[in-house]
Amino acid sequence: MKNNIYRSAALVTVFSTIEKTLSFVYRIILSHTIGAQGMGIYQICLSVFAVFLTAASSGIPITVSRVMAKHGAEGNLRARHGAVSSGIALTLMFTVPVATVLYLARNLYGFLFPDENCLNIFLWLLPGLVLTSVYAVMRGAFWGNKQFLPYSAIELAENSVMVVLGCILISFTSTPEGGARAAIIAVLISYIFSFCVSILWYKLRGGKFVNPLPQLRPLLGASMPITVMRTSTSLLNSVIAMFLPALLVSACGYTDAEAVALYGIVMGMSLPMLFTPNSLIGSIAVVVAPELSEDFYAHRTESLKRDIERTLRASVLIATILIPVMFTLGESLGIFFFDNQFSGVIITRFSFMMLPVSLSMITTTILNSMNFEVRTLIHFFIGALVLMGCILILTPRLGIYAYMVGEVLDVTVTAALNLRLLHRNCPGINYAGYTLKSLVIAAAACIFGRLTDNLFACVLSPLWRIIVCGGLVFVFACVAFFGMEMASAKPVKKLLFGR
Repeated sequence: MKNNIYRSAALVTVFSTIEKTLSFVYRIILSHTIGAQGMGIYQICLSVFAVFLTAASSGIPITVSRVMAKHGAEGNLRARHGAVSSGIALTLMFTVPVATVLYLARNLYGFLFPDENCLNIFLWLLPGLVLTSVYAVMRGAFWGNKQFLPYSAIELAENSVMVVLGCILISFTSTPEGGARAAIIAVLISYIFSFCVSILWYKLRGGKFVNPLPQLRPLLGASMPITVMRTSTSLLNSVIAMFLPALLVSACGYTDAEAVALYGIVMGMSLPMLFTPNSLIGSIAVVVAPELSEDFYAHRTESLKRDIERTLRASVLIATILIPVMFTLGESLGIFFFDNQFSGVIITRFSFMMLPVSLSMITTTILNSMNFEVRTLIHFFIGALVLMGCILILTPRLGIYAYMVGEVLDVTVTAALNLRLLHRNCPGINYAGYTLKSLVIAAAACIFGRLTDNLFACVLSPLWRIIVCGGLVFVFACVAFFGMEMASAKPVKKLLFGR
């Protein structure tokens, strides 16, 4: 069984990496083809759409997965089918009326868009709200059935359809508005594709749609906290995007352009780099969540404890290997990728936040798998209040750094509250000693990395500093972990050779 976990996590990670790389290349193509104006329209439409999509389905996939794992532990096949059917019923009950109202009342929310063309392009996405929300439920069914290959393949295929069609369609346009419309149509067609393929696969593999009523209310209650959390995250980011630049202007004396630029550096350049561990840990979370749910509901206490410890240690390992890399190469990364040194300064100074970011994410997944969605929602709101308080109180003194301090305290408080709850409900889990030793290794690797970077600073370009110094720091950290027997080659052997 653990063999399958290693293989599944690696599989999801590989497919996810290819998918993200493809998306990155596609954005470069779009920016060069439809221009800044077309990209602006495209991004605005997707941003507004994302709020409704998050509200419609963000909590349902993981909840469907957990409920299926619960009924799998009980041997209740019909209830597993009922969880999927209830998830689809719930998302249709929300998305069909919302899409209809958004279409009929389009004149009432036109103020969200800079012009009528942008609104008309957004309307193309409305059928996709229904289709991709249903597909989100099917993702949960794949996770619950531990069918990670079809899940990963469909995700990659959906992205590939969008990229190929997008490139073809935008080649026939001559205006930014036309290019944005063509790109949005490609998104819609990719939603149609993933909807059809996922339903077909589910049916071919023996899946059934049954009466959803018996599980409708329990599923709604379980998914609502996760949906509220993720929707609140989207809204919180939107609120911060509106008032933080204004606060920088009024409290720190920046011009509007300077304030917006600082916000763009932090949100668009630095934070994505600092949240790098989430991409890897997200793959682990997708695979391990059904296992944890099965252990929890089957009362396999020792197995649950062991899986939680392994998951926490894997997250700590990933974060503490990446911290020295980011600390050492932050400025070089900022210059090379974004042609912006300040973004690199932030990456370097706040590289340590990757550990609480990782722990916050993985503990939330673990607790949600154990039916603690309401408690993780409360912890999220506490962390969000800390973030907002830091922005309001510290911005006059620290400027844009107030937001970064708030982010650090947000994820640290959330992680601490999650770990406290985890200890109460699964006493005896052992990871603290491992974490302390990992931090010692990370600190040593940071010192080694800084000395190495200083040695090559005058003789290597930013690209070669990234390659050479990054490779040396990574090897140093890995050797230290293996030397202190805190990491093992066994998972890699099992992955490659199956034994």
